[in-house]
Amino acid sequence: MTEIRTPRLILRRWHDDDLVPMAEINADPDVMRWVDDGSVLDPDGTAEAIEQWEEEWDEEGFGLFAVELLASGELAGFTGLSVPGHLPEVASEVAVSWRFGTPFWGQGYASEAAQATLEFALQDRGLDRVISVCRVGDEASENVIRKLGMVPERVITHPVHGFALGVHAIDLTEYEA
Repeated sequence: MTEIRTPRLILRRWHDDDLVPMAEINADPDVMRWVDDGSVLDPDGTAEAIEQWEEEWDEEGFGLFAVELLASGELAGFTGLSVPGHLPEVASEVAVSWRFGTPFWGQGYASEAAQATLEFALQDRGLDRVISVCRVGDEASENVIRKLGMVPERVITHPVHGFALGVHAIDLTEYEA
């Protein structure tokens, strides 16, 4: 079982008891504001998402980690790697992403978890390049992306909802520099 520990977090595979706290995160309009069309997910939608994330682990050897606070054991959200198949222009890439509940915002958890995930991608999984995709204007995510050392590459249009998405990237040589 893949698990990563940072000074404050445990990045791990999903457990059955993660459903309720992740469903609460996905039901928060503030959290979901920048995700797809901004719609919240109900518990069934969250259960389906977790199942898909676990399947990606089995198929790709990477996926989205549940992020647990080391001190309290609380589920703070997720971070990890996925193939953004819903975005044709970057469907062959591997992207790092994250989603945290509002009580965990502004404390550096997203940056800490994403940095550990990026290291996992480039050093453990042997990827040569990782991207991150976020809606243009999502300043909090853009700040995390900058902290990861990723550079803006291009802007694409969401194929269903039509809004602008910034694609940022880092390759292994830039990461090691």
